[in-house]
Amino acid sequence: MLTEENLKKVDELRKRYPKSQAALLPVLWIAQEQEGWISEDMMRHIGTMLNLPFGHVLGVVTFYTMYNSAPKGKYHIEICTNVSCMLRGSDKILEAVEHRCGAKPGQTSADGKWSVSEVECMGACGGAPMLAIGEEYYENLTPDKTERLLESLK
Repeated sequence: MLTEENLKKVDELRKRYPKSQAALLPVLWIAQEQEGWISEDMMRHIGTMLNLPFGHVLGVVTFYTMYNSAPKGKYHIEICTNVSCMLRGSDKILEAVEHRCGAKPGQTSADGKWSVSEVECMGACGGAPMLAIGEEYYENLTPDKTERLLESLK
Protein backbone atom coordinates (compact mmCIF):
# COMPACT_ATOMS: atom_id res chain seq x y z
CA MET A 1 0.00 0.00 0.00
CA LEU A 2 2.49 2.68 1.09
CA THR A 3 5.76 2.70 -0.81
CA GLU A 4 8.96 1.68 0.97
CA GLU A 5 10.05 5.31 0.97
CA ASN A 6 6.79 6.40 2.60
CA LEU A 7 6.94 3.56 5.13
CA LYS A 8 10.31 4.96 6.22
CA LYS A 9 8.72 8.40 6.61
CA VAL A 10 5.99 6.85 8.78
CA ASP A 11 8.63 5.12 10.94
CA GLU A 12 10.34 8.47 11.47
CA LEU A 13 7.02 10.13 12.36
CA ARG A 14 6.18 7.43 14.89
CA LYS A 15 9.44 8.16 16.72
CA ARG A 16 8.33 11.78 17.20
CA TYR A 17 4.96 11.01 18.76
CA PRO A 18 4.47 9.27 22.12
CA LYS A 19 1.13 7.81 20.94
CA SER A 20 0.57 6.48 17.44
CA GLN A 21 -2.81 8.25 17.29
CA ALA A 22 -0.94 11.57 17.26
CA ALA A 23 0.83 10.54 14.03
CA LEU A 24 -2.43 9.92 12.17
CA LEU A 25 -2.78 13.32 10.47
CA PRO A 26 0.72 13.41 8.96
CA VAL A 27 0.51 9.73 7.97
CA LEU A 28 -2.77 10.40 6.17
CA TRP A 29 -1.11 13.32 4.39
CA ILE A 30 1.71 11.04 3.22
CA ALA A 31 -0.83 8.55 1.88
CA GLN A 32 -2.78 11.24 0.08
CA GLU A 33 0.38 12.68 -1.48
CA GLN A 34 1.23 9.20 -2.73
CA GLU A 35 -2.18 8.26 -4.15
CA GLY A 36 -3.97 11.58 -4.67
CA TRP A 37 -6.73 10.46 -2.30
CA ILE A 38 -7.26 8.05 0.61
CA SER A 39 -9.17 4.88 -0.20
CA GLU A 40 -10.88 2.69 2.39
CA ASP A 41 -8.16 0.09 1.81
CA MET A 42 -5.51 2.72 2.57
CA MET A 43 -7.44 3.80 5.69
CA ARG A 44 -7.49 0.19 6.90
CA HIS A 45 -3.77 -0.15 6.12
CA ILE A 46 -2.96 2.99 8.11
CA GLY A 47 -5.22 1.91 10.96
CA THR A 48 -3.40 -1.41 11.18
CA MET A 49 0.00 0.31 11.05
CA LEU A 50 -0.93 2.74 13.82
CA ASN A 51 -3.07 0.26 15.79
CA LEU A 52 -6.17 2.42 15.37
CA PRO A 53 -9.71 1.27 14.57
CA PHE A 54 -10.89 1.78 10.99
CA GLY A 55 -13.82 3.89 12.26
CA HIS A 56 -11.44 6.37 13.87
CA VAL A 57 -9.35 6.73 10.71
CA LEU A 58 -12.49 7.08 8.58
CA GLY A 59 -13.84 9.72 10.97
CA VAL A 60 -10.67 11.78 10.67
CA VAL A 61 -10.54 11.50 6.87
CA THR A 62 -14.18 12.52 6.46
CA PHE A 63 -14.01 15.31 9.07
CA TYR A 64 -11.11 17.28 7.61
CA THR A 65 -11.62 18.86 4.18
CA MET A 66 -7.90 18.59 3.48
CA TYR A 67 -8.29 14.83 3.00
CA ASN A 68 -9.99 13.34 -0.04
CA SER A 69 -11.87 10.07 0.35
CA ALA A 70 -12.54 9.89 -3.38
CA PRO A 71 -10.41 10.68 -6.44
CA LYS A 72 -10.36 14.33 -7.46
CA GLY A 73 -9.89 16.02 -10.82
CA LYS A 74 -6.62 17.49 -12.01
CA TYR A 75 -7.62 20.76 -10.31
CA HIS A 76 -9.46 20.65 -6.99
CA ILE A 77 -11.25 23.95 -6.44
CA GLU A 78 -12.40 24.71 -2.90
CA ILE A 79 -14.72 27.69 -2.60
CA CYS A 80 -15.21 29.23 0.82
CA THR A 81 -18.86 30.06 1.42
CA ASN A 82 -18.62 30.89 5.12
CA VAL A 83 -19.80 34.21 6.53
CA SER A 84 -17.08 36.65 5.41
CA CYS A 85 -16.89 35.19 1.92
CA MET A 86 -20.66 34.89 1.67
CA LEU A 87 -21.16 38.55 2.62
CA ARG A 88 -18.65 39.54 -0.07
CA GLY A 89 -20.18 37.51 -2.89
CA SER A 90 -18.94 33.93 -2.72
CA ASP A 91 -22.26 32.82 -4.24
CA LYS A 92 -21.28 34.59 -7.48
CA ILE A 93 -17.81 33.01 -7.34
CA LEU A 94 -19.39 29.58 -6.92
CA GLU A 95 -21.72 30.24 -9.88
CA ALA A 96 -18.73 31.26 -12.05
CA VAL A 97 -16.86 28.09 -11.08
CA GLU A 98 -19.87 25.86 -11.74
CA HIS A 99 -20.44 27.49 -15.13
CA ARG A 100 -16.80 27.32 -16.24
CA CYS A 101 -16.03 23.85 -14.89
CA GLY A 102 -19.31 22.05 -15.50
CA ALA A 103 -19.37 20.67 -11.96
CA LYS A 104 -21.24 21.54 -8.79
CA PRO A 105 -19.88 21.13 -5.25
CA GLY A 106 -19.12 17.50 -4.56
CA GLN A 107 -18.73 16.71 -8.26
CA THR A 108 -15.92 16.22 -10.74
CA SER A 109 -16.34 17.42 -14.32
CA ALA A 110 -17.00 14.80 -16.99
CA ASP A 111 -13.50 15.31 -18.44
CA GLY A 112 -11.90 14.73 -15.01
CA LYS A 113 -10.21 18.13 -15.06
CA TRP A 114 -12.12 19.90 -12.28
CA SER A 115 -13.39 18.88 -8.86
CA VAL A 116 -15.43 21.44 -6.94
CA SER A 117 -15.92 21.60 -3.18
CA GLU A 118 -17.78 24.08 -1.03
CA VAL A 119 -15.84 24.50 2.21
CA GLU A 120 -16.09 26.27 5.53
CA CYS A 121 -13.75 29.07 6.56
CA MET A 122 -10.22 28.73 5.18
CA GLY A 123 -8.84 31.52 7.34
CA ALA A 124 -8.52 34.17 4.63
CA CYS A 125 -11.44 36.36 5.70
CA GLY A 126 -9.54 39.59 5.04
CA GLY A 127 -9.31 38.61 1.37
CA ALA A 128 -12.87 37.44 0.93
CA PRO A 129 -14.26 36.08 -1.26
CA MET A 130 -11.64 33.44 -1.90
CA LEU A 131 -11.02 29.99 -3.23
CA ALA A 132 -8.16 27.53 -3.18
CA ILE A 133 -6.88 25.41 -6.02
CA GLY A 134 -4.62 22.76 -4.59
CA GLU A 135 -2.39 24.56 -2.10
CA GLU A 136 -2.78 28.04 -3.65
CA TYR A 137 -5.18 30.64 -2.26
CA TYR A 138 -6.81 33.22 -4.53
CA GLU A 139 -8.38 36.16 -2.73
CA ASN A 140 -10.45 39.29 -3.41
CA LEU A 141 -12.17 37.52 -6.28
CA THR A 142 -14.87 38.70 -8.64
CA PRO A 143 -16.67 36.49 -11.13
CA ASP A 144 -14.50 37.95 -13.93
CA LYS A 145 -11.25 37.34 -12.00
CA THR A 146 -12.43 33.80 -11.29
CA GLU A 147 -13.16 33.14 -14.97
CA ARG A 148 -9.69 34.43 -15.97
CA LEU A 149 -8.03 32.34 -13.27
CA LEU A 150 -9.75 29.14 -14.40
CA GLU A 151 -9.01 29.92 -18.04
CA SER A 152 -5.31 30.16 -17.20
CA LEU A 153 -5.32 26.58 -15.87
CA LYS A 154 -5.31 24.70 -19.13
